[in-house]
Amino acid sequence: MRHARHLSVAILSVVLVAACTQASAGWTYVPAPSKTPATAAGSGEPSGSPAPSASGGLAVVHISASGIKYEQSTVTAPVDTPFQIQFENKDAGTPHNVAIHTGDANGPEIYKGTVFNGVETRVYDIAALDAGAYAFVCTVHPTMIGTLNVQ
Repeated sequence: MRHARHLSVAILSVVLVAACTQASAGWTYVPAPSKTPATAAGSGEPSGSPAPSASGGLAVVHISASGIKYEQSTVTAPVDTPFQIQFENKDAGTPHNVAIHTGDANGPEIYKGTVFNGVETRVYDIAALDAGAYAFVCTVHPTMIGTLNVQ
């Protein structure tokens, strides 16, 4: 009877190990915690647009991704004022997000939005930024880059 119990435990262990080693990785990427709390988001402000739209008193900047690229190369946000980025991921089953870097895409990351699969829209709450040009970058696809002008 003892041998049967040991054999059962051994077989169960082999089955569990086999199941774990055959599982596909999928998209289980979990980004590091953001310095600024984030909720989810949407779409992007076209290049050269005069000002972001307002939602509940906050300015809203729209950024969207399709075909593993941002649809907006440049967006504008208000200076010294908290705002929201509405980020729309139009790529079904493909993870994207918006991270903000000081200066260019290689500069220090000052905000990282949650990575999520499309098709979905999330709103990111962004703390007030000083005037200047910032890069917005997809953490998963670092060739996805745009410019956030804060003015």
